[in-house]
Amino acid sequence: MKLGEVGLLTQDVVRLANFYKALLGVDNDSNDTVHQTIIAEETMLTVYNDGTEKNNANQNICIAFTVDDVDAEYQKLLALGAEIITEPITRPWGARNMSFYDPDKNTVYLRSFPK
Repeated sequence: MKLGEVGLLTQDVVRLANFYKALLGVDNDSNDTVHQTIIAEETMLTVYNDGTEKNNANQNICIAFTVDDVDAEYQKLLALGAEIITEPITRPWGARNMSFYDPDKNTVYLRSFPK
């Protein structure tokens, strides 16, 4: 069994999808207001509106991405106006990571493994 999809539920699909497209540097050629697939590799990232009211108090789940350079991504996030939770820091086990909130207040972690 493998994880097939991570779905982010939102009331504003275009806003949240555009944020992730800018963060990930991808363009899915979609402005669909109900459902957008952002990454379609082994595990898909989708943003969709399932028609229910959202409170944007997502406190029980987070999403993490492994990136080549956390510090470069940090600068990109600052330019996107993201709310930073923790600035990039090197952990004792060697990973360099940071965290931030996406526009719907989902917690997102970025990590890299410097050589």
